[in-house]
Amino acid sequence: MTDENRTHEADDAEGRTQSGLTDDRGGAGATSEFSRPEFLPAGQTPPSPVDRSHGVQGSQGYGEGWSQLGEPPGRARWGAREPEGPGYEDWTGRQAAPPANGGWGDPSGRTYRDTAVFSAPGGFPGNQPPPPSRAHGLGLGWAPPPAPPVPGGPGPYDGTFGGSAVTERRGPRTGTLAVLAVVIALLASAAGSFGTYLLTRPANSDLDPSYRLGTAPSGSNSRAPESIAGVASKVLPSVVSLSVNAGTSASTGSGFLIKGGYVVTNNHVVAGAEPNNSQIQIQFSNRKSTSAHVVGRDPESDLAVVKPDETFGAPEIALGNSDNVVVGDPVVAIGSPLGLTGTVTSGIVSALNRPVQAGEENSTDTTWLSAIQTDAAINPGNSGGPLVNSAGEVVGVNSAIATLGRSVGGQSGSIGLGFAIPVNHARRVAEELITTGTAKKSRIGVTIDQSYQGAGVRIDTEVRGATKPVEPEGPADKAGLKPGDIITEVNGIVLQDGYELIALIRNKAPGERLTVKFQRGGQEKTVVVTVGAASPQPTPSPS
Repeated sequence: MTDENRTHEADDAEGRTQSGLTDDRGGAGATSEFSRPEFLPAGQTPPSPVDRSHGVQGSQGYGEGWSQLGEPPGRARWGAREPEGPGYEDWTGRQAAPPANGGWGDPSGRTYRDTAVFSAPGGFPGNQPPPPSRAHGLGLGWAPPPAPPVPGGPGPYDGTFGGSAVTERRGPRTGTLAVLAVVIALLASAAGSFGTYLLTRPANSDLDPSYRLGTAPSGSNSRAPESIAGVASKVLPSVVSLSVNAGTSASTGSGFLIKGGYVVTNNHVVAGAEPNNSQIQIQFSNRKSTSAHVVGRDPESDLAVVKPDETFGAPEIALGNSDNVVVGDPVVAIGSPLGLTGTVTSGIVSALNRPVQAGEENSTDTTWLSAIQTDAAINPGNSGGPLVNSAGEVVGVNSAIATLGRSVGGQSGSIGLGFAIPVNHARRVAEELITTGTAKKSRIGVTIDQSYQGAGVRIDTEVRGATKPVEPEGPADKAGLKPGDIITEVNGIVLQDGYELIALIRNKAPGERLTVKFQRGGQEKTVVVTVGAASPQPTPSPS
């Protein structure tokens, strides 16, 4: 039988005895199957029993003591070789080249028979390990190069002996790497934050953990009635804010509640609303709202009266006497500037009888007023609100402000020049609007010469259309005034221009008497003129 057909018996990797071999634990092995006569070539003598005590141990494969090297192509088998001559001869007589350097052969180049080598009592010549006793047909070096390690399997043979199994080295698990990365990121963040703190902290820290400001002092919310706070608490419940929706336009303003549940405001606040409709919303100081309608309005005095559907128990405001107001008196303005309801500002009376054009700019509903000037802050939205004295009595109706031409959000703000309609004039107009729906227009029956540039106001000398300079049988004519007369004073007020004369006359009620000084032909004269009434005029006109 040839060596290709030979078989061998091998135990598993646990070291059980293989047929014909001594196991690694020193047990007596049976005679090798190669020593049985039926496996030997003719004329060969069976070798002595092989002592495997010097064999390669610890590797798993075809039994303990052998490396699992696989079989090379051809007739590879695990079998025995014996050195012979320049090459090696296996049991079948085939020749194989000796290893080039070392390997399982003798590095000195000497040849040994398998039986002599394995049975030598002194070990192996040259201190070289013996060839595997059952290697067969493996060519140079007795064994193929080690196979690459198999994942999960045993590692490659490292050239050592002694039976220790080689374990595979594995890298850290993915979870371990993730945890390590998170730890590194946290440490880096903490280090960065600490570095930022070191760079940005003040050189000298003024922090004091024990610092305390103490408790607030005890006190009272009560205020003297004549103080600004006392006046505000008295007047605020009677002040309202108005919002008018006129379809294509909207406006806001302020007002105050008077006897009978009526609200007084400016004409330019409600000019867009039609009489007897519900385009007006009124909000009281308690934030309750109701609808309202126009009772009457007077464009020439810039005053109007509206009636809310409900007053929610709000008190009526007290009306004072504007003739008793003097420059320097403290005053308080209350209203809803820019929609901020219940706003309170204070100041003094800066001037009296200031001729001011009231009403909306670029509107036909404009007029000239003899107003109370104040430095209390008045802004858009304050229009129609009350100007009150230290007793909480209304002395004027806030109506206009002077500006420098700059504006915020399309509306000009206060520069400390606010103007209010004297309450005596507002009282008369409100009564007439509530009783008749219209207000009388005060006149003296003269036409002003607009081309005159001198001091005072000159009565025109020419007929303009159908209008004569002095209305026949009018108040001025009855007092003896003539065309061309120059009026210099009215009730002790020196006139600057014609608008001031118009404002003074319109501020008076029909029937009031005016002391008028004038010049005629270089002579100064004085007359008393009783103010008359005229039909309503849509635009300002000479008086």
